[in-house]
Amino acid sequence: MHKLQSMQSMAARMVTGARRCDRITPILDDLHWLPVSQRVVFKTALMVWKCIKGVASAYLSDLCVPVMATSGREKLRSASCRTLLVPHVRTTAEQRILSFAVNGPTTWNNLPPALRTPELSQKAFDHTCTLKTHRFSAFVET
Repeated sequence: MHKLQSMQSMAARMVTGARRCDRITPILDDLHWLPVSQRVVFKTALMVWKCIKGVASAYLSDLCVPVMATSGREKLRSASCRTLLVPHVRTTAEQRILSFAVNGPTTWNNLPPALRTPELSQKAFDHTCTLKTHRFSAFVET
């Protein structure tokens, strides 16, 4: 991730003509570019949205199971919040093997409830609107 972030920072400096000693956060802010780690989160959340809408491949969509679709859990508070079931993993190695199965639902469940509404179109969910704005403001605050 560090190498990718360095490449993005170098590209941002090249585009804007900034010097190497200039701070990169305001430059990325002006360009409206997400840092690499936040972009990964954004793309993961977008892929989960596509899985929920039925636009993604079936093998990915099968990994995004709503809590309300699981027997015995349909009356939980989390079922009404449109959260997804996160598989239980014991080790970090297991989490890497089941990467999208674990990280996809976890990313989705960490989004604000307003972004988890099924009525949102892809354009509203895409990088120019709500999700990117949410992620970008979280980056700027930290």
